[in-house]
Amino acid sequence: MAPASMIARTGLLLSGGGARAAYQVGVLEAIAEIRRDCGLRHGPNPFPVLAGTSAGAINVTALACNCDHFDRAVRQMAHVWRNMHTEDIYRADSLSVLRSGARWLTLLSLGWALARWGMTRPRSLLDNAPLEKLLSSELMPFERLPQLVADGHLHALAVTASSYSSGQHITFFQTRQPLSPWVRDQRKAVRAQLSREHLLASAALPFIFPAVALPLDGHVEYFGDGSMRQTAPLAPAIHLGAQKIMVIDPGRRREHPCSPPAPDAGYPTLAQVAGHALSSIFLDTLNVDIERSERINQTLALISPAERVHSHLHPIELLAITPSEPVDDIATRHIDQLPLAVRTLLGTLGVRSNTGDAMRDGALASYLLFEKSYTRELMTLGRRDALARSAEIAQFFGWPGPHHPEPVAARGN
Repeated sequence: MAPASMIARTGLLLSGGGARAAYQVGVLEAIAEIRRDCGLRHGPNPFPVLAGTSAGAINVTALACNCDHFDRAVRQMAHVWRNMHTEDIYRADSLSVLRSGARWLTLLSLGWALARWGMTRPRSLLDNAPLEKLLSSELMPFERLPQLVADGHLHALAVTASSYSSGQHITFFQTRQPLSPWVRDQRKAVRAQLSREHLLASAALPFIFPAVALPLDGHVEYFGDGSMRQTAPLAPAIHLGAQKIMVIDPGRRREHPCSPPAPDAGYPTLAQVAGHALSSIFLDTLNVDIERSERINQTLALISPAERVHSHLHPIELLAITPSEPVDDIATRHIDQLPLAVRTLLGTLGVRSNTGDAMRDGALASYLLFEKSYTRELMTLGRRDALARSAEIAQFFGWPGPHHPEPVAARGN
């Protein structure tokens, strides 16, 4: 098997989105299938550069830890996401929800006066301790990473998190070749031996999951979800040498037409505000960065190759795959699958099932619905969306066209 360094540097960028990241796994299943149809059953890792944020960081790291066998890595990821339960990600029993969520909401409503009377200040709405156990399973054999990088199966892996302590946006990266970390306004890169703690930090949804302490520049800072304050999501993959990038975004790059609000919609619930805020964090900046990169490509196309060598810019081929259906609508259909304690907690924020109002109820739930009925539907959608673009995907990788067997004619009796 040829090492990844012998092929074009193709990057994979997986954005955040909580449970919505199941869509990414469906797309990856289709990519593995398309590659097999192109006659490349045992080819090298198609993504030498991997970059991810939040739940996308978990998915790219699962790929990285098994990058010497892409099909097997995708199968393992698909098995986990296809059999997902809320309790695999955060504690959903009544006692745990009462300890975290109810106390948080109580202090939110009564102020911090109660904390001064000796009550412990809650750290988050939900307790995601089960996620750490999941990341310690066979899905994430971190001990394999150094050798896989040394053998050339992987050129670079990047995981991004946001520091609550300093306000900086930090990309932690592990790479095969020496690379000087980059520094920009309010964001920088740090070489690190990536660990489960980096993933927990990157996926710590603001307010919902607790921050994670990580060492940085000789001291400890507390980190949350990497999608916060992420002004240039494509940058890590580009800095790490990707010549072209596939983006799998479980949001909506091209907004679906929104139905007008009902005349009696009333004042927005906390759930509606929270869902809107999370969508702004996870969806908006990536869309803007993709559009910015496309404009740069168009500008560079107007410059002659001779003049282009004097520029620090170079064209980046992009292929973005996004859901063909509104994910909020899908989530609304599955809210009843959440554990009762979680439904009750979300109900206090205004989430209701079977209301037909996806904007009001589906947005927040779409990030927390780690239930297999929902994740399976997202995976099916991701696979269908990618297969519908089989020829485009094969062309992006430079694979020969998919080979489909000729149908066998029925024999007469």
